[in-house]
Amino acid sequence: MDRRTMVKSGAAALVGMGLGGCRAAGPPRVSAARPPRPRVNLAPVRVSWDRVIRTTVGLRPHRDGGFVLRADKLDEKLLIHNYGHGGAGMSLAWGCGTLVGDLADPAGVRRAAVIGCGSPGLSTARQLQRRGYDVTIYAATVPPDTTSNMSWAGYTPTSGLIEPERRTPAWDAQFRTAAEVSYRQLQLMVGPRYGVYWIDSYNATDDPNPRPRGGGDGDLLPEPLRTGRDREVLGPGEHPFPTQYAIRQSNLAIEPSIYLDALVRDFLAFGGRLVIRRFESRRELAALPEPVIVNCTGLGSFSLFDDQELVPVKGQLTLLVPQPEVNYRASARLADDSNASINPRSDGIVVGNSQERGVWSMEPNEEIRKRNVDNAIAFFSRMAPPAPGTRLTRSEAPRVAPAVERFFDWSDAH
Repeated sequence: MDRRTMVKSGAAALVGMGLGGCRAAGPPRVSAARPPRPRVNLAPVRVSWDRVIRTTVGLRPHRDGGFVLRADKLDEKLLIHNYGHGGAGMSLAWGCGTLVGDLADPAGVRRAAVIGCGSPGLSTARQLQRRGYDVTIYAATVPPDTTSNMSWAGYTPTSGLIEPERRTPAWDAQFRTAAEVSYRQLQLMVGPRYGVYWIDSYNATDDPNPRPRGGGDGDLLPEPLRTGRDREVLGPGEHPFPTQYAIRQSNLAIEPSIYLDALVRDFLAFGGRLVIRRFESRRELAALPEPVIVNCTGLGSFSLFDDQELVPVKGQLTLLVPQPEVNYRASARLADDSNASINPRSDGIVVGNSQERGVWSMEPNEEIRKRNVDNAIAFFSRMAPPAPGTRLTRSEAPRVAPAVERFFDWSDAH
């Protein structure tokens, strides 16, 4: 029996055993005839102004034309650009680092300078180290004072990424490679060491059927990487939220402070050097001793490389006193079309988010801060608490079985 026959017959056998139903064929519709299931028991979120501990601000480096990942020349040096990821920098960093290595290898040298110490810079440095490069990171700031430290953080590879009309086949192919490599890498990092974990996310709503996807990026991700493949509709009485329904699905989450500190430790442990330095011009970069320079400066490329397409998208998070028992994310759209949301981390309950395009200020916007916290108070105070002594529902990894073919090294070429 050849491999193709084995895979197909194996797939048929698994379907016969009942596993075929685990593969999502699209978002489920709610049936009024379905019998109710046991209620999901979630710890209530304690949201109040006296529990607010800090508000953070970060400027996402957005380009309407998408991130830049290409090789260039700087005098006799190889210059590789890797910046402009918008809200997807944490999600795409490992894959972009792999593509940087592909661009650097033909030069035949093994010394590189990485400019920037956020998620793109650290991941790129580690991917180069894995190929045997001697790497030095030069950065004006290091964790915990990078833009990456101020992010919501999770696997959201299409977040604030590109305007649909600016896409090209070459850019799409580059993006998909980066997204796939990063997704696999983050899965392998799940655990307390890196602060990467699976978490259940609930979208509380009175309309359980998804709205048509907008923005023209619905086909950017291949099917196995799209969120919502394990989408589950919880009906009345099956969840604690003050809405008719709640949509549950699994997401990969990242705790920035744990994650970035761990990457710095790994980089140094593998012989990397970290130099605190700010660059004012390309001439200063050209004077570095390394023959390969990787530009991971994010918004710094606006002035350093005169990229006038770069625009800041200001994000703002407010954190509450941590609640270890809150082990889920939740969001809801309110009557005035604003949002209420929470994201639990070990350093605090993150409330709200924002996107202010073209705003360079690092000062918190008090109006947004007040709206985010007040919305969270109004919504989450109405959650039904679990009965005393009830075991809380735990977040789990995705419930969707992978395609059978993924267990084998099989393709049409075999």
